[in-house]
Amino acid sequence: MKKVLSGIQPSGQLTLGNYIGAMQNFVKLQHDHRCFFMVVDLHAITVPQEPAALHEQSEAVAALFIAAGIDPAKASVFLQSHVPAHAELGWLMTTLVYMGELERMTQFKDKSSGKESVGAGLFTYPALMAADILLYQADLVPVGDDQKQHLEITRDLAHRFNQRYGDLFVVPEPYIPQVGARIMSLDDASKKMSKSNPNPASFIALLDEPDVIRKKISRAVTDSGREVRFDPANKPEVSNLMTIYAHCAGLSLAEIEAKYEGQGYGPFKKELAEAVVSTLEPLQQRYRDIRSSGELRSILRQGAEQAAEIANETVREAKKKMGFVMP
Repeated sequence: MKKVLSGIQPSGQLTLGNYIGAMQNFVKLQHDHRCFFMVVDLHAITVPQEPAALHEQSEAVAALFIAAGIDPAKASVFLQSHVPAHAELGWLMTTLVYMGELERMTQFKDKSSGKESVGAGLFTYPALMAADILLYQADLVPVGDDQKQHLEITRDLAHRFNQRYGDLFVVPEPYIPQVGARIMSLDDASKKMSKSNPNPASFIALLDEPDVIRKKISRAVTDSGREVRFDPANKPEVSNLMTIYAHCAGLSLAEIEAKYEGQGYGPFKKELAEAVVSTLEPLQQRYRDIRSSGELRSILRQGAEQAAEIANETVREAKKKMGFVMP
């Protein structure tokens, strides 16, 4: 089976965008791929985190993975920090990456913009991300459009290592779903729905109460006019809402257009809200069950053991090729 690796940061609340753009794909991929899904807590600390919040969000993200349908019997679910090989190979990759490559990263530019001081970890974290992927010899990496640049660095580093020290790493390919890979903000469809957005009305959190979801969707920005038509260039706001509807209700975009022909935005947004609530309520109940059962720790321990078995061997081989004296 081909190997798949992906992770989500435990900073902020996971959103409907994370679910549609990433987690639904994780669930599909686990059936015919060897999957590793991790909570990337080492990446989270590239910006300051409150210890209690980091602890809670790390467990919450892991529980949401399971609640979304990831089966620990089919895929390894773990915390990045529970597999020390990530940090070790991350350092080895840091020695291979060039300053110019890191300076070109748009995410670094965005996250450091306007700040007087920026931690070195925020600058170098693409090397750690490369290590995350290469540790498991991943063939496919589910990525949104905004992460393609990081995958390119990973591919470059795999080639660089293989040429300099001998073949070891699989050069990974991106896995980008055609629809729903990029759910946009409810208040501005030119920006991705983000859990780090300071405006909570801009995103639907996976654990939002039903009435909160209804209120956020009722207040979501729509384009001028009243026609429910999928036209990302001219009607980006309603097109984004239609994409959400399609994923939550299992309808095609054409079916949604036909259903609301001549009705305007009111009925469309009301029924969209119910489709989102119906999608998230079972996930929320499963999440509560997981958190209250105490099973999460054993799932994470098992996942870390499975991951470490492969990751440790990869680091060992990398160090041998680089000339380290092995114990």
